[in-house]
Amino acid sequence: MLAREYLREHADDYRVALKNRGSKVDLERFLELDAERRKTIARVETLKNQRNVASQQIAALKKSKQDASAQIDAMKRVGDEIKELDARLADIEEELRAIELELPNVPHETVPVGADESANRIERTWGEKPKFDFEPKAHWDIGEALGILDFDRAAKITGARFALISGAGARLNRALIDFFLEQNTSRGYREVVPPYIVNADSLRGTGQLPKFEQDLFKLTDRDYYLIPTAEVPVTNIHREETLDAASLPRQYTAYSPCFRSEAGSYGKDTRGLIRQHQFEKVEIVKFVMPDESWNELERLTADAESLLQALGLHYRVVALSTGDLGFHAAKTYDLEVWLPGQSTYREISSCSNFTDFQARRANIRYRAADKKSGFVHTLNGSALPIGRMLVAILENFQDAEGSVRIPTVLQPLMKGLTKISAT
Repeated sequence: MLAREYLREHADDYRVALKNRGSKVDLERFLELDAERRKTIARVETLKNQRNVASQQIAALKKSKQDASAQIDAMKRVGDEIKELDARLADIEEELRAIELELPNVPHETVPVGADESANRIERTWGEKPKFDFEPKAHWDIGEALGILDFDRAAKITGARFALISGAGARLNRALIDFFLEQNTSRGYREVVPPYIVNADSLRGTGQLPKFEQDLFKLTDRDYYLIPTAEVPVTNIHREETLDAASLPRQYTAYSPCFRSEAGSYGKDTRGLIRQHQFEKVEIVKFVMPDESWNELERLTADAESLLQALGLHYRVVALSTGDLGFHAAKTYDLEVWLPGQSTYREISSCSNFTDFQARRANIRYRAADKKSGFVHTLNGSALPIGRMLVAILENFQDAEGSVRIPTVLQPLMKGLTKISAT
């Protein structure tokens, strides 16, 4: 959510931001309602002042035993108008709030301007693409041949876009979770185990509601939803709270299953583990002072990168363009890992600064020693998604026989297993 003062005083700047994003929300209606609201409030205050003066006059007339009926009638008319205006204010506020929840964040000045992902900017790369003396296979072929991925049985159990992971694949899945959590906590992130079901207020706070409700799985008997990412419950840890500025930054990491309907992606990535209805991630979240958030974005991104580096995976860091930027983000770096079986880079992590956008929606504030207060800035990153990491490992560490080497740093968590081979 954006400050109304910003929208009012920088409407032209925001029109440019909306154009760059390709967003078609009704800013003009918002400005019209905002002006009416302020005009109506001023009228109500004037009427209330008139009523106060009239009340004093009526009291004086009654005390002197004079007729006050004219003043009483006039005061009743004033009271009726105040009631009508208060009702109108409630309607205005409801419509304003509905529009506000649809207004996207303002892209940072360093975000490349463009209509879609073709305008994304490569910031840097790390490592080298692996070289093979054979034609590398896609992870779904590797995993099924090794007996660790089973999409047919998962479809029988539930339906499309689910996977059954077993044997050494399941152990590798668990090893990745443990490794990511240990690495994150060693960097100062506090590990939490959040609820995996959240209420609508939590989803509004982080920006998934109302705009992205079609992507969520909702419980039928109550206003609860399965989480699309641990970002939602972890960010809402401090909803409706005021944090001591001296305690910032606060950093959290959490493992969770995630659930998404993928409503807008039918026909995309229908094979394999890339785009599933159920998947797992380890998330990192920061609450920081506003003047530190851009430095903290670089640190958060570096923390996610360090995990890929430890695993020895070639990747690139991409700054998303205005047209590819998420609704609630002011700036996002995507980490894209190379997948040789598909001969392409794929997103493995998104690291974003939301500035005070989420904090305003969730009412997360800070208070400094000098009593100064304001909204914190929130940041979030994947560190990292487990399913997509399985994809990266299977495709990058395959050999000609169809076996897959285990990255060295994961071998202690695999009880010394160095390779997954067909049994």
